[in-house]
Amino acid sequence: MTGTAGITRIEGVMATISERIAARSLAPGARLPSVRSFAKTMRVSVSTVVEAYERLAAEGVIRSRPGSGFYVCGPLPPLSLSETGARSGRNVDPLWISRQSLEVGDDTLKPGCGWLPPSWLPQTALRKAMRTLARGDIGVLANYGTPLGLQPLRQLLARRLGEHGINVPPDQIMLTESGTQAIDLLCRFLLKPGDTVVVDDPCYFNFHALLRAHRAKVVSVPFTPTGPDVELFGQALERHKPRLYITNSAIHNPTGATLSPVTAHRLLKLADAAGLVIIEDDIFADFEQVPAPRLAAYDGLERVIHIGSSSKTLSASIRCGFVAAKPAWIDDLVDLKVASSFSCGQVSAELVYLALKDGSYRKHVEALRVRLAKAMDEVSARLEAIGITPWLKPHAGMFLWCRLPEGLDAADLARACLAEGVILAPGNVFSLSETAGRFMRFNVAQSAEPRIFDVLEASMQKLRMKHRDPVATGLTPA
Repeated sequence: MTGTAGITRIEGVMATISERIAARSLAPGARLPSVRSFAKTMRVSVSTVVEAYERLAAEGVIRSRPGSGFYVCGPLPPLSLSETGARSGRNVDPLWISRQSLEVGDDTLKPGCGWLPPSWLPQTALRKAMRTLARGDIGVLANYGTPLGLQPLRQLLARRLGEHGINVPPDQIMLTESGTQAIDLLCRFLLKPGDTVVVDDPCYFNFHALLRAHRAKVVSVPFTPTGPDVELFGQALERHKPRLYITNSAIHNPTGATLSPVTAHRLLKLADAAGLVIIEDDIFADFEQVPAPRLAAYDGLERVIHIGSSSKTLSASIRCGFVAAKPAWIDDLVDLKVASSFSCGQVSAELVYLALKDGSYRKHVEALRVRLAKAMDEVSARLEAIGITPWLKPHAGMFLWCRLPEGLDAADLARACLAEGVILAPGNVFSLSETAGRFMRFNVAQSAEPRIFDVLEASMQKLRMKHRDPVATGLTPA
């Protein structure tokens, strides 16, 4: 039963004990009241107190001594600074946005993060899938998954990929823990330390971090509204002899641009001549209104490896991704996956399968596209009103790549806004060449709160005043 404060009676008992421990009225080592006496004090059943005590013991707050009762454990470790909020002193590097966004609570505004708000996700389908799974075969909850991953999900993914012109049988699809793990496995499989990899400039900042972890040499090529600059791409292949190219071909992160058919054909021609392998990261596929060209569709998975996940449109908490590649590579990748992680999450794969096959998912995605398009228009207008200009109007997705007014640095603005509880995504974390100092990536789904634009405008004004102040700039009047 739930009390007036919206918590259960068990949770109420737990909260009372925790508060007494925090207030030191129950010191470390102190014996808790007996189950019966505390039940009488709290006016609840004995079973309620028993369950509350058991849960607190499971959390390590108290401990049981058989035949004696329950006792308060030693003092909890002090709260670390990272638990109190975002750390403003961290350098603005490729992991800055992720660390800032993941380390704070829901009360912090996150227009710079790369995921949808929980309220935008298909909660009904997720809860239904979890209930179905909980009532099902215990083997699903307890056993390892198969090396390739859940077959019904791979079959469903094969049909979905076919809608984008990628004809691949289920046994050429391997499930992974996430899209990020898929790229990590591919880097282990394809790269040796010192190998060269081409990325877009700008590109998803975690590509930089992953490639650095694999000790790869990274070369960037400027990205245009229709894909990478093909002439400069060809020059990079000739000069650096890269092993790999990693990109988003459909909805590009961070720019929101879409690869054109002409650029796709020219890229594949250059890749074929240079013996280049391409990883096509397609995690934003379900955001598309009209499908864009897929390199894997044109190439037939000969030298293109296609990856994806459901984290952006279904749940970031349920980790499940996939790799689609030619048979020989899939076989070797399965061995590598077994060696490094043994199996992918069976429970996550089952949940994703149940949610995706539910008839409500397509309706959710259709409504989500409309909602994002509306948010794109609204956020674009709000940004332009304060002098922040979108680089282009994306056809779909949640990202706006924007140029700041002349004289403003995105990293400085991000630090200033962080102090006001707003996390932004400054451009140079996406740019290997660090030529995006005046750019910001905005997530339109996370930018509904008017306070974001108030903080942006006020912070920009403060930075302008600081730059004009002769004392602040170290200049003195003539």
